[in-house]
Amino acid sequence: MKDSISILSTKILLSSQKQALLNAGFSVTEANFIKTENSDFDLKGINDNLIFTSQNAAQSVLLHPKVEELKSKKVFCVGIKTKALLEENGFNVEVYLDYASDLAEIITLIYAKESYTFFSGNLRKETLPKALKAAKVNFNEIQVYETTLTPQKIKTPVDGILFFSPSGIESYLSANKIKNEICFCIGETTAEALEKTTRNIIVADQPSVENVIEDVIQEYK
Repeated sequence: MKDSISILSTKILLSSQKQALLNAGFSVTEANFIKTENSDFDLKGINDNLIFTSQNAAQSVLLHPKVEELKSKKVFCVGIKTKALLEENGFNVEVYLDYASDLAEIITLIYAKESYTFFSGNLRKETLPKALKAAKVNFNEIQVYETTLTPQKIKTPVDGILFFSPSGIESYLSANKIKNEICFCIGETTAEALEKTTRNIIVADQPSVENVIEDVIQEYK
């Protein structure tokens, strides 16, 4: 690897994640390009099954004083870490997949007669609600967290940028340009948000921060 490749992470990494990059000889800059905050919400009109498409939604619901009332319901979720978080806290995860589009497909093909409550954020994609509506699946939606863009100008040049969400990309691009940097994306949905901006995109095989970091190390070996 040439002298100190410079990597920017568009969110603050866990110390173990950052250390993996430092151990591989990278210099690392980190900044949170989005901020998430839990919303106030009522657990009213909850249907038989619960849908979570992010860890943020799961964390917000887990903090609700009436969360115990939900644990008898089956969960459909996106992401292995969301699944793990919910199971650690006593939920029964019926189905989990890596992408909202895949989850929508499974629900509409196999579980379409069931009813659902979708716990979401304010910047969520239309993928899942659109598919459920089209298939006439009975569901309602409760917003449980809010994402705010927190753009900042990055003044030092970097070789690679780590992106973890479409909203993180939107925030980054509102204050910075992408030139020749390689963009490492946590998943296909994130990568799609960059397609009009650059072709230098590498998508993680599995949508996890650790897999993004593995890709960086592989790329510059």
